[in-house]
Amino acid sequence: MDPGGKCEAKLFLFGPKLTAHSDPRGINKYLVVYVLFYFVLYTHASPAKPCDKNCLSGKCVNGSCVCDRGWVGDLCQHCQGRFKLTEPSGYLTDGPINYKYKTKCTWLIEGYPNAVLRLRFNHFATECSWDHMYIYDGDSVYAPLVAVFSGVIVPEVRGNETVPEVEATSGYALLHFFSDAAYNLTGFEIFYSINSCPNNCSGHGKCTPGNSAASRVYCECDKYWKGEACDIPYCRNNCGSPDHGYCDLTGEKLCVCNESWQGPDCSLTVPSTESFWVLPSVKPFGTSLARASHKAVVQEKVMWVVGGYTFNYSSFQMILNYNLESGIWNTVPINSGPVPRYGHSLAAYQDDIYMFGGKLEAGWGNVTDELWVFNGPSRTWQRRNPVVGSPGQAQIYAVEGHTAHCVLLDSGETIMLVIFGYSPIYSYISNVQEYNLKSNTWLVPETKGAIPLGGYGHSSTYDAASGSIYVHGGYKALPANKYGLVDDLYRYDANTRTWFILRESSFPRYLHSAVLLSGTLLIFGGNTHNDTSLSNGAKCFSADFLAYDIACDEWRLLPKPDLHRDVNRFGHSAVVSNGSMYVFGGFSSVLLNDVLVYRPPSCQAFLAEQECVKAGPGVRCVWSRGRCLPWEPSMANASLTRASFCPPKAVTVDEWCYRFSDCASCTANTNGCQWCDDKKCISASSNCTSNVKNFTQCPVRNEQVCSKLANCKSCSLNLNCQWDQNHSQCHALPAQQCSEGWSQVGDACLRINSSRESYDNAQHYCKNLNGNIASLTTSKQVDFVLEELKKLQLQDKRLSPWVGLRKINVSYWGWEDMSPFTNSSLRWLPGEPSDSGFCAYLEKPQVSGLRANPCTATAHGLICEKATGNPNQSTRPSCKKPCSLHTNCANCTSQAMECMWCGSTQRCVDSTAYVISFPYGQCLEWQTSDCVAQNCSGLRTCSQCLEQPECGWCGDPSNTGKGLCMEGSYRGPMKRLAKQGQQSQSHDMSLEPGSCPKDKGFEWAFIHCPACQCNGHSTCVNGSVCEQCHNLTTGPHCETCMSGYHGDPTNGGKCQACKCNGHANVCQVLTGKCFCTTKGIKGDQCQLCDSENRYLGNPLRGTCYYNLLIDYQFTFSLIQEDDNHYTAINFMASPEQANKNLDMSINASNNFNLNITWSVGSTAGTISGEEVPIVSKTNIKEYRDSFSCEKFTFRSNPNITFYVYVSNFSWPIKIQIAFSQHNSIMDLVQFFVTFFSCFLSLLLVAAVVWKIKQTCWASRRREQLMRERQQMASRPFASVAVSLDARGELTEVLQPLAEGAPKPVAVEPCSGGKAAVLTLLMRLPSGPSGLPPPGQSGLIVASALTDISQQKPSDFKDKSQALKNRKALPPAHQGTCV
Repeated sequence: MDPGGKCEAKLFLFGPKLTAHSDPRGINKYLVVYVLFYFVLYTHASPAKPCDKNCLSGKCVNGSCVCDRGWVGDLCQHCQGRFKLTEPSGYLTDGPINYKYKTKCTWLIEGYPNAVLRLRFNHFATECSWDHMYIYDGDSVYAPLVAVFSGVIVPEVRGNETVPEVEATSGYALLHFFSDAAYNLTGFEIFYSINSCPNNCSGHGKCTPGNSAASRVYCECDKYWKGEACDIPYCRNNCGSPDHGYCDLTGEKLCVCNESWQGPDCSLTVPSTESFWVLPSVKPFGTSLARASHKAVVQEKVMWVVGGYTFNYSSFQMILNYNLESGIWNTVPINSGPVPRYGHSLAAYQDDIYMFGGKLEAGWGNVTDELWVFNGPSRTWQRRNPVVGSPGQAQIYAVEGHTAHCVLLDSGETIMLVIFGYSPIYSYISNVQEYNLKSNTWLVPETKGAIPLGGYGHSSTYDAASGSIYVHGGYKALPANKYGLVDDLYRYDANTRTWFILRESSFPRYLHSAVLLSGTLLIFGGNTHNDTSLSNGAKCFSADFLAYDIACDEWRLLPKPDLHRDVNRFGHSAVVSNGSMYVFGGFSSVLLNDVLVYRPPSCQAFLAEQECVKAGPGVRCVWSRGRCLPWEPSMANASLTRASFCPPKAVTVDEWCYRFSDCASCTANTNGCQWCDDKKCISASSNCTSNVKNFTQCPVRNEQVCSKLANCKSCSLNLNCQWDQNHSQCHALPAQQCSEGWSQVGDACLRINSSRESYDNAQHYCKNLNGNIASLTTSKQVDFVLEELKKLQLQDKRLSPWVGLRKINVSYWGWEDMSPFTNSSLRWLPGEPSDSGFCAYLEKPQVSGLRANPCTATAHGLICEKATGNPNQSTRPSCKKPCSLHTNCANCTSQAMECMWCGSTQRCVDSTAYVISFPYGQCLEWQTSDCVAQNCSGLRTCSQCLEQPECGWCGDPSNTGKGLCMEGSYRGPMKRLAKQGQQSQSHDMSLEPGSCPKDKGFEWAFIHCPACQCNGHSTCVNGSVCEQCHNLTTGPHCETCMSGYHGDPTNGGKCQACKCNGHANVCQVLTGKCFCTTKGIKGDQCQLCDSENRYLGNPLRGTCYYNLLIDYQFTFSLIQEDDNHYTAINFMASPEQANKNLDMSINASNNFNLNITWSVGSTAGTISGEEVPIVSKTNIKEYRDSFSCEKFTFRSNPNITFYVYVSNFSWPIKIQIAFSQHNSIMDLVQFFVTFFSCFLSLLLVAAVVWKIKQTCWASRRREQLMRERQQMASRPFASVAVSLDARGELTEVLQPLAEGAPKPVAVEPCSGGKAAVLTLLMRLPSGPSGLPPPGQSGLIVASALTDISQQKPSDFKDKSQALKNRKALPPAHQGTCV
């Protein structure tokens, strides 16, 4: 195989390669091999197909890739399976391109006992929170978990790279990678080495071996560098010695600053106008401190850390405390108390610490509603059982991912506020829960102000002076059934129970931290990855540092921590003490146990007023009485307006306010919005006839409160709400059928609005009113809308409103309620719909005319609709069982895609909350269908067994592929330990070699299956080829039953014959369900006739027949996939008249065999029945016959029945068959009656058509005459002066006399101006007397078509005084001249 991966049949490429590396003494031997190979290749083998593929991890054979073990894909480019690595160092990767969907790859690195294995991640990019790499310090997934990698791992600071490095000390390392079926990224490249220095001493030291052979190598660091990997600098700039401080080399090698200096290198004054970060050493250093999703509070310079998630709970310390001054950790031994948990809340009051809720990860992953109180001085826990409030508020939500604070109210009462959280039963909670510390009562109060959207993993901080709580971010349920991160910022006034919306940060995140320092809200870290399609590469672990200026309602992005390594993380905690922020723990692929300290700028350091006011970002200072002091939120007096020293705010535009869908949220925020009369939130500077600017004036808000309830269970708790199963949304139940401003039309409420909006904005407007843009599907709705629009026209309000009609595809238009557009009540205007239009509006109400327009265009008006209210609470639909209550995979995945099952944790979770249910990758694999066995023993083959990372295969001594799948490691099977005093088994595992004893011939397989895999039904030849399958099995591995048999022969299973009562030769291999070969026979064992479709008989003793009717033709189309097993069909027919012959005809699209019999017995059609054969034909396509009534004595045998057997045909086929009885001589009376009836009917139809034609002609003629009259009436007219001479004398007829030459009466130019019709008065010949005949004038009007193209315009100018009164000629009418 050449470097390009292409095979060549030219042997000169092969020969020299052998010779070049051979000993000269063996040339003769290789020449013999060469000649033999040449002879075999060109004599007995066909020429190989040229290889046109670059097989990355395999060989190209006959043009296709044959992959090495553990690799799949057409180019062998994807890993899939298990690998074992034994080299001292090397690389492992998922492949050169993006990993594939549903990948499961496992690598076992084997060193020597107690050797240190180091893994360095040179590249890692997977889908955050979904595709994980698990690293275990051992040879199985039961070994201690040390890291879980997910997302994009890229150093924050280029040039100061701290590529993650993981250490395993057991001598083994197991890496398991799983990807789901959604997105796939570039994957990973990991370098491993055995017994090497950490991080290669970071380039600041040299790797030195230990004194003995058993000792490990270590780093000798250069000067001014320390740490295990020489990655921590110390005493930079010699600590500014001697003025600023000195370098202490005796202890931890750090700077000791003088009293007036501070900072890592003593370069900042005390107090300082600059901020700085410090990473103090952990004392004592221990991995047992590492945790995430814990909570921390400060009491008297001591930080108490309670709970949290950790990889291994066996050595977990529930409570720690950290002395903030000395930097020393202490564990707090507790004899009894709560079990470990994470995602809980912690709130301190005096000497007590209150812990509520959280997830009990050590158990079944249940979310609890327990309330525990820890007393610091006595070091004891006490369980509290709160008394719930009134029945309407009697609900304690068991939540996780929430926050809590103890608050001293103005009334003197002390309460604990629990904010938001996620409940497996009620989904994302938007409520606040209150616990009264003194009365031990619990209630869920009704809040005022804005309507917040609650969620999981937000941050909250409490300012005691102002009584306000600031809540930021979180993972929440969004509109339109979407879920993700938010950047919202709320303020909650604990005394008035009022919510306010502040400016959003533009940096969505969850599981971050927040503290309040110097009037500034400081946000650090968090998980910033939203949906993969929208995240733009956002990482799971962030080191973002944000500051919110409360006084000015502004966000600023602060510089990230400038430390010697990256400090990305989420799930950490943060507290404030002595003006500094202390960040502890968290998760960044590994669980962290470090403490970060941030010291902000000090206001006291600013000595001038101008510098004081402009201090920041990250601090807000005010100048008071000649000093610079930190600004406190209590100075704002709970106002939403900005402080006077803040820069002017930009004018609010309407787009900033549109997202608020209710009056209270619109007016209780800092964006400067107002609620307008047409239920729309706009800028306070915009014009509005009737507005609300104070949330206290807003009406009842049931609709908006209901819309924030995320699932059916939470919706059902509110009596004013009802759950819509079709749209998975919670809607309000109106008190009346249609609320104010709506009109009831049938079963819907309609509302017409006159604003100018685009289609999307119109739809958004309707949704804000708890409705939708109208689908006018009934004539009653159309008539109402047209009538209302006509009324508005009379008031000079002409609207062309949007309706809920959209173009679905090129030729299909549909309403918003998904019903088709039928053109019944509304119709398109001529030329519509246009190709550019995708949305429809009502253009002309008079003719019900629709016009299409781009959806982004603006229409004048819109029509909304919503369902009529139904206040009857008894009609509420019942809610489905919550996902968290399902206990097995089958029940969990039965609800379509609503629930997801995690086999490794044995938990069922809501699909909308999978990410927050396993924030640290606790789920190794999930299913939404096709449940696999829930434990290793349920897997029957070795290949299935090794697909699960926790399983291994024990092959039996027969070496035929039989064995048992069991939990295990590379070294052998394992079993769970039963703890003393507990009946249930624990999660701890121990090695159990006796389960698969090697001395008795059993073989343990963990990396690859044994070569021979014949499922116990054959021995192997050549190691892996099944010689001959026995026990009625077949297949390459004897894995299936032979045709005609069923069962599961895997792992020694047995096959048994199909039981089909003689009506089938084959059956379904696993279930044994027969594929019946005769149409009309059904049942798992072909034991029933399909009586519902007219098949009669008894298949247990005979067969089934289709009962044919006489004088009808039947067609049987056996063309479906389900019909491919049919090879026969049977019919039966009985004559209805005893004096007429029975005719029969049959034809088919394919050849068939035909047998016809008859019988008069009642047992015909069964084994014991007697049938007399009549016809037997083979390989025919059609047949006709007649059965004589006399020969078969129909009269004396009333039960005579004819049986037709059609068999041996191939699928697909169409069969037509008919039995008929009729007279041989035609009934003449019937013929003539039928003939004359048809003839007279035809004459009648002809007469009606002629009459219609005559009526149409008459109507058309009348229309033509009317058009001619209208045309004649529209011709020009005028008065003229006519001068006649009588007997040669001039007689005055009209005064004054016309002068000049005679003129035409009229000139009518044709279109084009080249011809004209002249109208003249002419005198008829009068004879000798010169007088016209009696009764006549002697004058006539004559017309002539003349050419005027050569005439000048002036020739037609009217110079006659008598013609000046003539009206102007109208334009020529088309068609008046030719």
